Amino acid sequence: MKTKTDFPSINERTPEGRKPDGTSYRVLLVDDSMFVKKQIAQILSSEGFEIVGTASDGAEGLEKYKELYPNVDLVTMDITMPKMDGIASLEKIIEFDKNARVIMVSALGKQDLVKKALLIGAKNYIVKPLDRKKVLERVLLVLKKS
Repeated sequence: MKTKTDFPSINERTPEGRKPDGTSYRVLLVDDSMFVKKQIAQILSSEGFEIVGTASDGAEGLEKYKELYPNVDLVTMDITMPKMDGIASLEKIIEFDKNARVIMVSALGKQDLVKKALLIGAKNYIVKPLDRKKVLERVLLVLKKS
C-alpha cells in the first residue's frame, strides 16, 4: 500500500497559524458563548494556531491574559458578556500591555461599541455569525502587521 510519502503533495503549504520561525501563534479566546469559543477554536486550530486559554467573561479574560503574558499573541474578545464586558476588559488589558493585540467579536448592530473598542486599542473586529474566511483574514491581518 502506498503511503503519503510516495506522493509528494502539490498542495503542501505552511499552515497560516505559524510564525516565520515555525512555532504557532498563541491565542486566548474570551466569549461567554461556548459555541462561539468552540467555533473560533476550530477555525484557528485547523490552521495551526495554538489556543492557550479560554475565558467566559471579561474579568476572567483579563486574569488569563495577565497569567499567560507574554505568551499570548492575540486575544479574541466578545463585546457583550456578563460580569465585565469586552470593552472594559479591553481597556484593562491595554492598560496592562499597550501592545496587546485584541480582536473584538460582535453581533451585528453593535457598530458604536465596535468603534469605541477600536478607539481604545482593539486591532480589528469580527462580526457574528462567524465566517471562516473572514476570521482567518482578520486574525492574520492583525498578526502580520506587528
